[in-house]
Amino acid sequence: MGVTAGAIWGRAEQQDFRSRVRGTLLGVAVGDALGAPVDRLDLAAVQETYGVEGVVDLAPAYGRRGAVSHLTQLTLFSVDGLIRAQVRRDTGAWHPPTDLHRAYLRWAATQRDWGPDERRKDDGWLAREEWLYARRDPARSLLLGFGDDTMGTLDAPKSPGEAGPEAAARSAPFGLLVGWEPQLVVQLAVECAAQTHGHPVGYLAAGAYAAIVHGLARGESLDAAVQQTLALVAARPGHQPVSDALQHALGAVRQGMPTPARVGELVGAATAEGLLAAAVYCALVSEDVRHGLCLAVNHDGPSAAAGALTGGLLGALHGETALPPAWLAELEGRPTLLELADDFAMEMTQGPALHGPAGASPGWLARYPRA
Repeated sequence: MGVTAGAIWGRAEQQDFRSRVRGTLLGVAVGDALGAPVDRLDLAAVQETYGVEGVVDLAPAYGRRGAVSHLTQLTLFSVDGLIRAQVRRDTGAWHPPTDLHRAYLRWAATQRDWGPDERRKDDGWLAREEWLYARRDPARSLLLGFGDDTMGTLDAPKSPGEAGPEAAARSAPFGLLVGWEPQLVVQLAVECAAQTHGHPVGYLAAGAYAAIVHGLARGESLDAAVQQTLALVAARPGHQPVSDALQHALGAVRQGMPTPARVGELVGAATAEGLLAAAVYCALVSEDVRHGLCLAVNHDGPSAAAGALTGGLLGALHGETALPPAWLAELEGRPTLLELADDFAMEMTQGPALHGPAGASPGWLARYPRA
């Protein structure tokens, strides 16, 4: 893996970047939380329970309002793995897919352990957050993919028939690597997705989603980011379903007022390319973040994944201050999300001041061990 030359970060640039990082992670989580209560309901059941407009506010899931699912949990560990990869560069060990796999194995431990194991000194701070030790309906593909220490690769992927949206829904953080060239962002997201989702649709949708977030985090419009992504994925074998789905989303924008039926049509069979298309569509036609997220979760498909994917796009596009404050006030894990977002922004903009071959901040290495 390679990166572009480091950018010169002024204060205004750092503040804008931090707002987009916060917006992306909080957006994923709040979209996930909005969709979680209706994730397994069809539209008729949603409307019967919540009224003809469907879900328009946070509702109880997993015993509380604002609860997040495994999709947000894994997104947090994606960020943790990316920071750890940057820190490990000082040792000469530079293979981000391996660092991400180790991070996802730390997530897998939260799904089977009662709580943090203080004997694991190399876990870092995120794996010690007790609220993450909750099983929130993780897909079987995730438990299988991270069920042992063997890492799936593009040559030997885990679950080669798996085309669900879960890998894409944890991939927004890859798009926040704004110093990387877009094709490298796609490559990393694809390699990490293959650790659980071995079907080309599953891992290419993850790469495409990361590329769109990357464009937004660099200040591009959503339409421009999608167009660039179409060009990036066109050279990859098996891209056609993903490319067609993105083109379908762009075309749907011109077909009149957005409706649950139109979103449901884009979702299709609820595989990764359909959820990606629905998220792009909802973000493109949204009047504001609230409208876009409500549109994303009220349909027959997987509402949590659609909400998470849409929230990541809208958060990267508009930054944290565009997110509905009343929803953020009730969002599970918000302090952790903000702390991790700020750590990521600091690592990406000021990493050399935190660690390097000549020396490192002991506090930073305690949070993100090199091991």
